[in-house]
Amino acid sequence: MSNNGTVFDSVFKTMVHKAPHLLIPFINEVFGRNYPEGCEIVCYNSEHEGHKGAVIDDSVFRLQNKIYHVECQSIPDASMVIRMIEYDFAIALEDAINRGKPYRLEFPASCVLYLRHSNKTPNVLSMEVALPNGQSFNYEVKVFKAQLINMDELFQKKLLILLPYYLMRHEHELADISDDEGQTAQLIAERTELRMSLAEATLAKGDALLYEELTELIIRVSDYLTRAYSALQKKVRAAMGGEVLELLNDRAERLEREAEDRGMQRGLERGMEQGLEQGLEQGLEQGAADLAELLKELGVGEEVVHEAMTTLREKRAQEKKEREASAKEESSVEEE
Repeated sequence: MSNNGTVFDSVFKTMVHKAPHLLIPFINEVFGRNYPEGCEIVCYNSEHEGHKGAVIDDSVFRLQNKIYHVECQSIPDASMVIRMIEYDFAIALEDAINRGKPYRLEFPASCVLYLRHSNKTPNVLSMEVALPNGQSFNYEVKVFKAQLINMDELFQKKLLILLPYYLMRHEHELADISDDEGQTAQLIAERTELRMSLAEATLAKGDALLYEELTELIIRVSDYLTRAYSALQKKVRAAMGGEVLELLNDRAERLEREAEDRGMQRGLERGMEQGLEQGLEQGLEQGAADLAELLKELGVGEEVVHEAMTTLREKRAQEKKEREASAKEESSVEEE
């Protein structure tokens, strides 16, 4: 696999691992389903034995009573249909054995997500399967071309899993963009709009963690794509809030270290825990304030920012209450 594939594939697998619920709107779009956002998703083992040894697929999971299989590809691959039918057979066989029904194979509903495509990329991958009795059928795998969906559609359909790859539609123009102030301004405006829309789709619902994780993955891909254009890379990073994320992470780590050091100097375990708690609370509160201010500067509405920050503080208060209850329970056990 090429370096391109490694970077993009790694980002996809990170999203599947950290935020598997992002797959639900994607499945709804590709297969015409209507699974609710809170639908339980059960992820399966991703390693199977293939004709060349162990193979690892990108994502296999069950929604209600149906198995799905999604592969993320950075470029079209003529052999992809062969790989898909090999993966799908292994998935179906493993599922049949696990369910104690070895005489019925239920193949997964499969899709290849192409991050790049050409006018020769098919809309469906197909292979004719000939059976010993003379019958045959076409094994088909759906294809989704990421670059055919615009930003408005992406957020309207909640296809946040595609966000890290949005810049790829400009990758062949980056040299010209980096040398032209007007084109650079247009790209930065697009990245800023993407960030604002992401904030409204996540922070307004109190999901600061998803906002941070997706932003980090978006920056990881954009850093790779703009690695030959340092000035443009810096501007794209700034538009996505790269410096702010680093600032918040650095501050949280520093406050945690300082709190721990203060506790150790006092030589009291409880003092250390209290110092750590206080330091982290201060860091989180300051981080939320910094983020709120930045979102306002980017044009995110006052109501959205206020609602997001209120939700964050309520969640933090609830988490603190749960930690205190847990600590009290542990203390009671130790005394006994």
